[in-house]
Amino acid sequence: MGFIHFILNLLKDPRSAIAGWIAMGTAPALALIFLIIFIETGVVFFPFLPGDSLLFAAGFFAAPDAQTGKSSLPLAILLVAVWLAPIIGDQCNYFIGHFFGRRIVESGKVKALTPERIAKTEQMIDKWGPIAVFLGRFFPFIRTFMPFISGISGMRWTRFTPFSVLGGIVWSSLFTLLGYFFGNIPFVQKNFELVIVAILLISLVPTFIGLYKAHAANKAKKQSEGKSQQD
Repeated sequence: MGFIHFILNLLKDPRSAIAGWIAMGTAPALALIFLIIFIETGVVFFPFLPGDSLLFAAGFFAAPDAQTGKSSLPLAILLVAVWLAPIIGDQCNYFIGHFFGRRIVESGKVKALTPERIAKTEQMIDKWGPIAVFLGRFFPFIRTFMPFISGISGMRWTRFTPFSVLGGIVWSSLFTLLGYFFGNIPFVQKNFELVIVAILLISLVPTFIGLYKAHAANKAKKQSEGKSQQD
């Protein structure tokens, strides 16, 4: 229950969560930010962790305070931490998929790893090749499954890694710097929770669209097969 409560609080209000971590010290705060991003990226069982909103909130704390001019987190060290977390996480997830992927999928223990999401990820890989590894970084759930399925599909490590590294750096830098530059705007500060919800919804839109298309295509396929059988 403690872990579930921790995750629910993190999803609800990442700013308050990070503030609590900072109260323990800068090093523990940076370590926990690194850990959450790493787990979301590197462990296929946790695709629901709030990577985008966590990075935005972390960037907010790295910005200088309007009154004191001091920041709660050092931006340079924060950026290094959020660069390394998805890069290392992708490598772990790729090799988990490579060595254990088929058994994990067949076990059915990863409920979020639905046939639709697997199909969506495989379609991206088929269409874009290793570029899909970079593009998938910006889609919640897909960014967790992409390295895993890349490992299953047999994509060579030498093709996977450059796009994985680039995607991890661009994604983590983008959301951290958005929080850094825009987190102190009065409107954002007054409506921080709403901004976080907006980030989550906007980032999930492409995933929902992809799932809807996959569902519609599967439905159309079944209808077509049903008609052919009747004929």
